Amino acid sequence: MGSDRDPLSRPGRIALLPAQGHLCHGAQVLRLPALALLTLLAALTLVMPAHARDSLGIYGKWGAFRDPAVPRCYAIAMAEPSTLRRDYQPYADIATWPARQLRNQVHFRLSRKIAPANKITLSIGGNRFELIGGGGDAWAADRRMDAAIVAAMRSARTMTVSARDAAGNRFSNTWTLAGAPSAMDAAALGCARTAR
Repeated sequence: MGSDRDPLSRPGRIALLPAQGHLCHGAQVLRLPALALLTLLAALTLVMPAHARDSLGIYGKWGAFRDPAVPRCYAIAMAEPSTLRRDYQPYADIATWPARQLRNQVHFRLSRKIAPANKITLSIGGNRFELIGGGGDAWAADRRMDAAIVAAMRSARTMTVSARDAAGNRFSNTWTLAGAPSAMDAAALGCARTAR
């Protein structure tokens, strides 16, 4: 996992991280003002496969979407812009997978490929979480950590993931959390209808 041929790097794909039983996906949206983001999303539906995603709303810098073909719902945001080198466009998403009975699964696509056996740290307010990951992706270690991260996101202003890249250089990605609670709630409600 983590190569350019990685199924996670293609939008609309899901994969199972065998060692942890975590589902991961590779949806991407560009960080733009709300009107530009909605225009971009409308244009993307023209080039997406037949199982296009439904927009559930834009909340600050966060969007909420439902992918009925999987089914899954997720809140997603791009990391803050940076002039530093990037291997990938970084984003964070919080997903619900009703058919797999997974809710609020935390996933980060980082801006660089991570060094093997590297420590990946998420900082939210005064909380720190050691994530698992590989390639350019990172996840909470288990469902309990997913829940703790989501709870911390609801009361913080920003979150930052720090790690070392494959060359050993330290890097970090930061996300603004304004709108994240509303986007996560919209995604959870979007899949509550799917689960019935």
